[in-house]
Amino acid sequence: MKQLINFIPLIAFFVFLTLYDIFAGVQALMITATIAFVVILIIYKKVTKVEVISYLMIIIFGGFTLYFREQNIIKWKVTIINFLFAIVLLVSQFFFKKNLIQKAIGKELKLSATTWNKLNIMWVLFFIVCGLTNIYVTFYTSNEFFGIFKAFILPGASLLLAAISGIYIYNQMKKLDDLDDQS
Repeated sequence: MKQLINFIPLIAFFVFLTLYDIFAGVQALMITATIAFVVILIIYKKVTKVEVISYLMIIIFGGFTLYFREQNIIKWKVTIINFLFAIVLLVSQFFFKKNLIQKAIGKELKLSATTWNKLNIMWVLFFIVCGLTNIYVTFYTSNEFFGIFKAFILPGASLLLAAISGIYIYNQMKKLDDLDDQS
């Protein structure tokens, strides 16, 4: 349910971008993101740090986009968020010895540290590729394609990687179970 609520602003952005222009899309994004943020706060009584940061980035980058009438400002938000996620995952793993992927999904999953580290690196690489791809999309494609990329391709790629991660986790758990059965 929460993911669906967070997806609505992307759809609003795409629709208004397609029907009008990127600035109307940004206005729709900011309004619907605010509504979604408040709805999540009311329903769930709290918001995550990622949701707060994402919302603030929409408001800040959207505000600057509208104030300066510069469409690339909102497009850079995607790159910055992806690079930020990659940096946070890397720094937490290598400097603080904490695997945030494990913290997020691993409460009831028993996997080796190596498996968690591989998952973490897989997501780091994903965020870097998304950030770099967004740079290309920002400078070498149309606003309409950017809307498609932002609203459909990136979320689709994230779902695909989540599914791949799930399969990888399942296979690793099966290997651990097989080892336990042999003991």
